[in-house]
Amino acid sequence: MNRTTLLLSAAGLLALVALALGLPKPPPVTNTTHTLAQPGDPEPTLTLPLATSGDGSLTLEGKLSGAYVQAGPSEAFAVLEVKAHQPKEQHRVPVNVALVIDRSGSMRGQKLDDAKRAAREFVQRLTEVDRLAIVHYGTEVTAFPSTLVTEENRAQMLAFVNGIEDDGSTNISGALEAAAQQLRPYVSQFRVSRAILMSDGQPTTGLVSEANLTGLARQLRAEGIAVSALGVGGDFNENLMQGIADQGGGFSGFLDSNQLAEVFSRELEQATNTVARSVEVKLELPSQVKSVEVMGTTATREGNTVRVPLYDMAGGQSARLVVKLTLETQPSEQPLELLAAKVTYMDVEQDRPAEAHVTLSARATEDVAVVRANLDKDVHVHAVRALGTQQLRAAAEEMKRGNRESALGMLSNARRLFGASASALSGELADVDRTKAAYEKAQDAESQRNEARQLQKKSMKNFGFSNSY
Repeated sequence: MNRTTLLLSAAGLLALVALALGLPKPPPVTNTTHTLAQPGDPEPTLTLPLATSGDGSLTLEGKLSGAYVQAGPSEAFAVLEVKAHQPKEQHRVPVNVALVIDRSGSMRGQKLDDAKRAAREFVQRLTEVDRLAIVHYGTEVTAFPSTLVTEENRAQMLAFVNGIEDDGSTNISGALEAAAQQLRPYVSQFRVSRAILMSDGQPTTGLVSEANLTGLARQLRAEGIAVSALGVGGDFNENLMQGIADQGGGFSGFLDSNQLAEVFSRELEQATNTVARSVEVKLELPSQVKSVEVMGTTATREGNTVRVPLYDMAGGQSARLVVKLTLETQPSEQPLELLAAKVTYMDVEQDRPAEAHVTLSARATEDVAVVRANLDKDVHVHAVRALGTQQLRAAAEEMKRGNRESALGMLSNARRLFGASASALSGELADVDRTKAAYEKAQDAESQRNEARQLQKKSMKNFGFSNSY
């Protein structure tokens, strides 16, 4: 197969992936042989310097796929990484939390028992400097008002949890609005406010569309309230729960009910060690950039500005963005600015807004050999990993639909892409092989769905995000 045919095949695959996932259509695929090594080519060996900025809780780093880009229509990749520093003083941050528990009829039995057990352990781990509200919901929503977790109040909270009984439909929006009502009066007093949503199913009353529910989470995030979303059992909508967490700046978990206690502990640890909240990356696009794709996550574009919401970060956490740029450039001996990136956030330790920014530039040349001689090996690996992970995510969606042959085909596509950088992506190759073997052995629908869920979690980590349990 020649390179032109290969590129056209890749374009078709990417378009199919976008349609399968309901994601925005990728930018037009042009000749990328100058930005990514092709099968049979040696891998790049050059390491370009990082552009770095940040003197607060977060550092922003970035670089392009090469020191040169092809003049005319072309593509380039940029990799950006947001890293959270360990706090200068190790101390637990008091939190303003609402625990939101699904009590709908489908939670009857062991799932609700486990959820109540996890909630009791969560209540026990809070201290008198923390505020807690507890909301449980079916069709109707009931709230234990936000209060400091003194020993007297703790006993009342535990009794409230013990009294939860299954009943009704699944009113996620009503529950989130009730949680926000309890949290809002104290947002200005606490550096970290968070609603922790738990559900085992699809929303059936109140707001039920994914767009409306993720929009509600985005609104709460803008008010200073992060939203985490934990799915329980085998019937919940993974994409919805992940979308709520992504837009809410929180964390998502795809769990069975036996894991809830452990995850609640991790959620509390993350919240009480938060160093940056309301984190957002803004990309400013110069005229040479015709279109942009932030791979693996939701981004919104307004004019020449692209916004990417990120999750609240504890010390040591990070997020990586792989950005594909479609370019139109003229030859230039001077570096051309191709991307200006800025991360904005609330610095929890200093209790003030903060930001960091980098500018990424490259020269444009008509000499393909010069472009290929100056490719960066690290960006190459991240770009190949992101392209392969798009196929993994598509495979997970096909698994959920029960389309076995299509899912296996997507896994094979991912393996071929990872094979373009086998020395660096051996772990990804091994994961694909394990997933494929397990999926081929999975005979019942529940086992197949579990493989899809595990693959979706793996995809999030591959894209560079650490907001899933």
